[in-house]
Amino acid sequence: MTTHQSDPANRARLRWRSRRGLLENDLILTRFLDAHEADLSDEDVDALTRLLDLADQPLMDLLLARAEPEGEVDLPQVRALLARLRQA
Repeated sequence: MTTHQSDPANRARLRWRSRRGLLENDLILTRFLDAHEADLSDEDVDALTRLLDLADQPLMDLLLARAEPEGEVDLPQVRALLARLRQA
């Protein structure tokens, strides 16, 4: 069961962290959060946090489907969130 992420401070931190050095990443993440921020579950927040821990270039490769998750980010919830981000 997924629970809604109701902590506004946590969601605000995600929005701040989504501001990236690469414009492409910034646009994809900002548009996604504009559309889905209020609906993010705790699982989604965890998955997005893991993605935001990546450097800009590996993150862009994942967002643009030029690479698939490996290592610590190769988790079902990260893959599910990536699918949603790629459609945003």
